Amino acid sequence: MTRRVSAFLVALAAFMIFEWINLGFNLADGHKTSFYVVHGVLIAVNILLALTLAAVGVRGWMRGRADL
Repeated sequence: MTRRVSAFLVALAAFMIFEWINLGFNLADGHKTSFYVVHGVLIAVNILLALTLAAVGVRGWMRGRADL
């Protein structure tokens, strides 16, 4: 994997974490409990995916080759 791809994965992961945490703080009050449960699960799954992407990106950066 090239360093360009690795950098993209890390940037995408950072964006995903920022976006989903921001969504979590901006959920409005007044919805049913199921709404919050579903969105909480979505947030948790997407943050786990972002952390996985970040780990792959960092590992690729450490082992990667320069862009050709």
